[in-house]
Amino acid sequence: MMKRPHPKLCGLALSMLIATASAQAAGLSSEHKAFGKTHDGTLVEQYILRNSLGMQATVITYGGVLQSLLVPDKHGKLADVVLGFDDVQGYQGGSAFFGATIGRFGNRLAGGAFELDGKRYQVPLNDVPNALHGGAQGFDKQVWQATPVKGDGWVGVTLTYLSKDGEMGFPGNLKTEVTYSLNEHNELRIAYQANTDKPTVLNLTNHSYFNLAGAGNGDILKQVATLHASHYTPVNATLIPTGELAPVKGTPMDFLSPTPIGRHIKDKHPQLAFAEPKQGGFDFNWALDAKGDIKQLAAEVHDPQSGRRLQLYTSEPGVQFYTSNFLDGSVKGKAGKTYLHWGGFTLETQHFPDAPNQPAFASTRLNPGQTYTQTTVFKFSAD
Repeated sequence: MMKRPHPKLCGLALSMLIATASAQAAGLSSEHKAFGKTHDGTLVEQYILRNSLGMQATVITYGGVLQSLLVPDKHGKLADVVLGFDDVQGYQGGSAFFGATIGRFGNRLAGGAFELDGKRYQVPLNDVPNALHGGAQGFDKQVWQATPVKGDGWVGVTLTYLSKDGEMGFPGNLKTEVTYSLNEHNELRIAYQANTDKPTVLNLTNHSYFNLAGAGNGDILKQVATLHASHYTPVNATLIPTGELAPVKGTPMDFLSPTPIGRHIKDKHPQLAFAEPKQGGFDFNWALDAKGDIKQLAAEVHDPQSGRRLQLYTSEPGVQFYTSNFLDGSVKGKAGKTYLHWGGFTLETQHFPDAPNQPAFASTRLNPGQTYTQTTVFKFSAD
């Protein structure tokens, strides 16, 4: 007598079949292959997501990196709009966090230290006198496990990493999942989820450098940015927030209306000098007016020459707009192209920098039994 399948299993299989058929019908596809090996011989894989409009996102398991992103311009011509490298060794040896998943704590921690329940924790200093992006061996330097995933109208890859208790000084065994997905609306979605077995602090983000003219095709000074943020968090000389929430009006940080990135980047302003002492630059956290409402447009950047437009939506309260102030023309990236000073910009969605040490900022504490979630969407179009 034939044994009937369990009805729940039948339902799950049918749902997966429908989702797969839907993705294929929509012209979506994915594949994965070897990308190379780390210095110690660990295999690194590459996952390629495509839609019918020509957009293609490539993610590698080293660092959870968005390694390339092909986006059409106003003539339909594709270009890779994120800076990075063609091999694993470039990412292993680099210090610019190109395309990386950042953790446990994005941005800076003053003195690399924080307290939880009266106990002090120390993260190694890799941006003296502070810790930056989780320390020298943060999530960007780990090899993640990957699983291809599909849904109704999208394809993606889910990356997982277990950060053990005490890694880079952070408490708790932390399991993190990051899912990159691409749909037929030229939206790249990054969804984060994490759980811990001890109280810890957590601030995850993606550190892609964008150049809408194409990675390595000059600087981004003529590209036009709009940041829907009436306030930002000023910093001291070591780029740690002062704790103030200051209005952008009357400062070079005012991007409330469309403004070329280079218009005020060299202004004589103490904040710009802190970010880049020689020439000025942006490297600040803007407090988004959307306040975590992912349905509201948070930021937008447009390249008048190519017509490419990036729109940002996020569940996070802040975004770090950084203009690659410390690229100096010495970094050779993909296809042998040189990355110039101001050769890219980041939109790192986040809770505010140094939040564990700033009582006025929203908490970044994660307790056992809680689930950390965050979603960020990069939507592309062309005029």
